[in-house]
Amino acid sequence: MQLSDKNVISDMRSAYGKALVELGSDSNIVCVGADTTDSLKTKLFGDKFPNRLYNVGIAEANLVSIAAGLAIAGKVVFASTYAAFLPGRCLDQIRNAICYPFLDVKLVVSHAGLTVGPDGASHQQIEDISTMRTIPNMRVLVPSDSIAVKNLIPLMRHTPGPFFMRLARPSNSNIYEDNFDQFDIGKSNVIKDGSDITIIACGLMVSKGIDAAQTLEKEYGVSCRVIDMYSIKPIDVELVYRAAIDTGAIVTIEEHSIIGGLGSAVCEVTAENHPVPVNRMGVTDIFGESARETEIDALLSKYGLSSDHIVESVLKTRKKIKK
Repeated sequence: MQLSDKNVISDMRSAYGKALVELGSDSNIVCVGADTTDSLKTKLFGDKFPNRLYNVGIAEANLVSIAAGLAIAGKVVFASTYAAFLPGRCLDQIRNAICYPFLDVKLVVSHAGLTVGPDGASHQQIEDISTMRTIPNMRVLVPSDSIAVKNLIPLMRHTPGPFFMRLARPSNSNIYEDNFDQFDIGKSNVIKDGSDITIIACGLMVSKGIDAAQTLEKEYGVSCRVIDMYSIKPIDVELVYRAAIDTGAIVTIEEHSIIGGLGSAVCEVTAENHPVPVNRMGVTDIFGESARETEIDALLSKYGLSSDHIVESVLKTRKKIKK
């Protein structure tokens, strides 16, 4: 795969807002916000379609319940706020008002993970992937850049039922070229092929995985396959299975707890289909902490999520491969 120029900066939230505007010619599309319409860029949709943007204020349970009501009325609803508050403050409503009746509500959140930085542990949502993927009928997507967001939003719109999409707050370098469009629900993309070990990442950690793979090849002669697992549920069972067979070991990376997230999902696939060593990299059952925006890389490093830590993990995991 031809990767994007590293100088092309990705803003996932802006890509979300623009994707909503593109869908807005369909009068069935509505958007609901919780006093975060500027931050989530859903105001772009509201500026063009003011009668179809509903700002319910800081009331996340109401956000979900109103979204459910609109869906019952035949609308396709995009409901958005920060990950700390959705699912954090409205799990009951998500489970019983959206997922149980299988309503067409798409939950899109931002400010997930450690990279919220200055907002600290209370706002660094590191349990949302785990929480959302255990609820029946919910699909979970974690795009790595704005190109993935641009492609996945229309797929969500045209796929009936509930979705949860997790966006990052910081801008980052694009992974994909602007015209790349190979995305589908339940699939993933091989960003870099390799034969010695596989790195499976999601969200902002895909870029870290690519950097680590390049270092491993250049300095250690290790050929790493890198997979962008943007669909956590349903997960790409076939590609995980193939990676286990072809490379014999897997390292997973996520800006999330290692309990119940991407790493757990990958372990479930390998355990049932082709057991191999899997090292889960993420937040290890602890809370995050505050850091200035200029110190985000240092914060990720403190929690073992730097490219150097990935290199170390890959080298350690390779030693476990059965010859």
